[in-house]
Amino acid sequence: MEREPLITLASRTARRSVPATAHDTFPVRSAHSGDAAALGALSEPFVRSGALCARPLSLYVEDSADFLVVDAPDGKLLGCLALRTHPASADAGRAASGILYNFCVTPCSQGHGLGTKLLTAAMVRANFLSLKTLFTATTGSGELFRRHGFAPAHVTAAPPAWVNSLSPERNSRILFRSL
Repeated sequence: MEREPLITLASRTARRSVPATAHDTFPVRSAHSGDAAALGALSEPFVRSGALCARPLSLYVEDSADFLVVDAPDGKLLGCLALRTHPASADAGRAASGILYNFCVTPCSQGHGLGTKLLTAAMVRANFLSLKTLFTATTGSGELFRRHGFAPAHVTAAPPAWVNSLSPERNSRILFRSL
Protein backbone atom coordinates (compact mmCIF):
# COMPACT_ATOMS: atom_id res chain seq x y z
CA MET A 1 0.00 0.00 0.00
CA GLU A 2 1.39 3.38 -1.03
CA ARG A 3 1.82 5.84 1.84
CA GLU A 4 0.51 9.37 1.69
CA PRO A 5 3.41 11.82 1.44
CA LEU A 6 4.34 13.90 4.47
CA ILE A 7 3.45 17.43 3.49
CA THR A 8 5.99 20.11 4.40
CA LEU A 9 5.45 22.86 1.87
CA ALA A 10 6.99 26.32 1.89
CA SER A 11 4.52 29.19 2.15
CA ARG A 12 4.18 31.11 -1.08
CA THR A 13 1.30 33.30 -2.14
CA ALA A 14 0.57 34.10 -5.77
CA ARG A 15 0.23 37.77 -6.76
CA ARG A 16 1.67 39.17 -3.56
CA SER A 17 4.83 38.99 -1.59
CA VAL A 18 4.57 37.64 1.93
CA PRO A 19 7.46 38.37 4.27
CA ALA A 20 9.29 35.33 5.57
CA THR A 21 7.91 34.43 8.99
CA ALA A 22 8.16 31.63 11.46
CA HIS A 23 5.00 30.24 9.83
CA ASP A 24 7.17 29.06 6.91
CA THR A 25 8.70 26.34 9.06
CA PHE A 26 5.48 24.95 10.54
CA PRO A 27 4.69 21.66 8.79
CA VAL A 28 1.24 20.61 7.70
CA ARG A 29 0.19 17.32 9.25
CA SER A 30 -2.82 15.04 9.24
CA ALA A 31 -5.12 15.49 12.22
CA HIS A 32 -6.15 12.65 14.52
CA SER A 33 -9.09 12.14 16.87
CA GLY A 34 -7.11 13.68 19.73
CA ASP A 35 -7.21 16.98 17.82
CA ALA A 36 -11.03 17.13 17.89
CA ALA A 37 -11.36 19.59 20.78
CA ALA A 38 -8.68 21.87 19.31
CA LEU A 39 -10.40 21.75 15.91
CA GLY A 40 -13.66 22.78 17.56
CA ALA A 41 -11.95 25.60 19.47
CA LEU A 42 -10.18 26.85 16.33
CA SER A 43 -13.47 26.80 14.41
CA GLU A 44 -15.59 28.51 17.10
CA PRO A 45 -14.81 32.15 16.18
CA PHE A 46 -15.67 31.36 12.54
CA VAL A 47 -18.95 29.77 13.66
CA ARG A 48 -19.79 32.88 15.70
CA SER A 49 -19.07 35.11 12.69
CA GLY A 50 -21.33 32.98 10.47
CA ALA A 51 -18.49 31.82 8.20
CA LEU A 52 -18.89 28.19 9.36
CA CYS A 53 -21.80 26.08 10.52
CA ALA A 54 -21.62 24.73 14.07
CA ARG A 55 -20.47 21.12 14.40
CA PRO A 56 -20.66 19.01 17.53
CA LEU A 57 -17.42 17.70 19.01
CA SER A 58 -18.46 14.18 17.99
CA LEU A 59 -18.22 15.18 14.30
CA TYR A 60 -14.71 16.54 14.78
CA VAL A 61 -13.78 13.19 16.36
CA GLU A 62 -15.50 11.19 13.61
CA ASP A 63 -14.10 13.32 10.74
CA SER A 64 -10.64 14.04 12.17
CA ALA A 65 -8.93 12.03 9.41
CA ASP A 66 -10.33 14.53 6.86
CA PHE A 67 -8.34 17.39 8.41
CA LEU A 68 -4.94 18.83 7.67
CA VAL A 69 -3.60 21.08 10.44
CA VAL A 70 -0.70 23.36 11.28
CA ASP A 71 0.52 23.59 14.88
CA ALA A 72 2.37 26.41 16.61
CA PRO A 73 5.48 25.36 18.56
CA ASP A 74 3.36 25.36 21.74
CA GLY A 75 1.00 22.79 20.14
CA LYS A 76 -1.93 25.17 19.60
CA LEU A 77 -3.60 24.79 16.20
CA LEU A 78 -2.98 27.74 13.89
CA GLY A 79 -5.08 26.49 10.99
CA CYS A 80 -7.04 23.61 9.55
CA LEU A 81 -8.67 22.51 6.31
CA ALA A 82 -10.63 19.31 5.73
CA LEU A 83 -10.91 17.24 2.55
CA ARG A 84 -13.72 14.72 2.17
CA THR A 85 -13.74 12.39 -0.83
CA HIS A 86 -16.79 11.53 -2.89
CA PRO A 87 -16.43 8.39 -5.02
CA ALA A 88 -16.97 8.31 -8.74
CA SER A 89 -20.51 7.71 -9.93
CA ALA A 90 -20.48 6.00 -13.31
CA ASP A 91 -24.26 6.17 -13.71
CA ALA A 92 -24.19 9.96 -13.12
CA GLY A 93 -21.01 10.41 -15.16
CA ARG A 94 -19.06 11.83 -12.19
CA ALA A 95 -15.39 11.24 -11.52
CA ALA A 96 -14.08 10.95 -7.96
CA SER A 97 -14.07 14.39 -6.38
CA GLY A 98 -13.23 16.09 -3.13
CA ILE A 99 -14.94 18.64 -0.92
CA LEU A 100 -12.86 21.17 0.99
CA TYR A 101 -14.54 22.33 4.19
CA ASN A 102 -13.96 23.87 7.62
CA PHE A 103 -11.10 26.11 6.44
CA CYS A 104 -9.82 28.16 9.42
CA VAL A 105 -6.68 30.15 10.14
CA THR A 106 -6.30 32.01 13.43
CA PRO A 107 -6.57 35.79 12.98
CA CYS A 108 -2.98 36.35 14.16
CA SER A 109 -1.75 33.88 11.51
CA GLN A 110 -3.76 35.29 8.60
CA GLY A 111 -1.82 37.09 5.89
CA HIS A 112 1.34 35.05 6.39
CA GLY A 113 0.74 32.29 3.83
CA LEU A 114 -0.70 29.69 6.21
CA GLY A 115 -3.98 29.44 4.27
CA THR A 116 -2.03 28.95 1.05
CA LYS A 117 0.07 26.30 2.75
CA LEU A 118 -3.04 24.38 3.88
CA LEU A 119 -4.79 24.72 0.53
CA THR A 120 -1.71 23.56 -1.35
CA ALA A 121 -1.34 20.58 0.99
CA ALA A 122 -5.01 19.67 0.44
CA MET A 123 -4.46 19.76 -3.34
CA VAL A 124 -1.40 17.50 -2.93
CA ARG A 125 -3.54 15.08 -0.89
CA ALA A 126 -6.33 15.24 -3.50
CA ASN A 127 -3.87 14.39 -6.27
CA PHE A 128 -2.49 11.52 -4.18
CA LEU A 129 -6.08 10.22 -3.83
CA SER A 130 -6.58 10.51 -7.62
CA LEU A 131 -9.44 12.98 -7.27
CA LYS A 132 -10.34 14.79 -10.47
CA THR A 133 -12.14 17.84 -9.07
CA LEU A 134 -12.24 19.80 -5.82
CA PHE A 135 -15.30 21.72 -4.64
CA THR A 136 -15.84 24.14 -1.80
CA ALA A 137 -18.61 26.41 -0.60
CA THR A 138 -17.88 29.88 0.70
CA THR A 139 -19.87 32.72 2.16
CA GLY A 140 -16.84 35.00 1.80
CA SER A 141 -15.00 36.40 -1.21
CA GLY A 142 -13.28 33.13 -2.11
CA GLU A 143 -10.21 35.17 -3.10
CA LEU A 144 -7.70 32.61 -1.84
CA PHE A 145 -9.45 29.83 -3.73
CA ARG A 146 -9.60 31.94 -6.90
CA ARG A 147 -5.86 32.65 -6.69
CA HIS A 148 -5.36 28.88 -6.74
CA GLY A 149 -7.44 28.17 -9.83
CA PHE A 150 -10.93 27.78 -8.36
CA ALA A 151 -13.88 29.21 -10.28
CA PRO A 152 -17.65 29.39 -9.74
CA ALA A 153 -19.49 26.10 -10.32
CA HIS A 154 -23.12 25.32 -10.94
CA VAL A 155 -24.69 23.15 -8.23
CA THR A 156 -25.32 20.36 -10.73
CA ALA A 157 -21.56 19.88 -11.17
CA ALA A 158 -20.98 19.07 -7.49
CA PRO A 159 -21.75 15.81 -5.64
CA PRO A 160 -25.52 15.89 -4.91
CA ALA A 161 -25.20 14.58 -1.34
CA TRP A 162 -22.89 17.48 -0.48
CA VAL A 163 -25.02 20.08 -2.26
CA ASN A 164 -28.08 18.84 -0.36
CA SER A 165 -26.21 19.30 2.93
CA LEU A 166 -25.62 23.03 2.30
CA SER A 167 -27.93 25.46 4.09
CA PRO A 168 -29.70 27.61 1.46
CA GLU A 169 -30.11 30.49 3.92
CA ARG A 170 -26.31 30.84 4.12
CA ASN A 171 -26.23 31.85 0.44
CA SER A 172 -22.94 29.99 -0.13
CA ARG A 173 -21.23 30.11 -3.48
CA ILE A 174 -19.82 26.87 -4.85
CA LEU A 175 -16.34 26.96 -6.32
CA PHE A 176 -14.45 24.18 -8.09
CA ARG A 177 -11.04 23.35 -9.47
CA SER A 178 -10.08 20.56 -11.84
CA LEU A 179 -6.96 18.61 -10.91
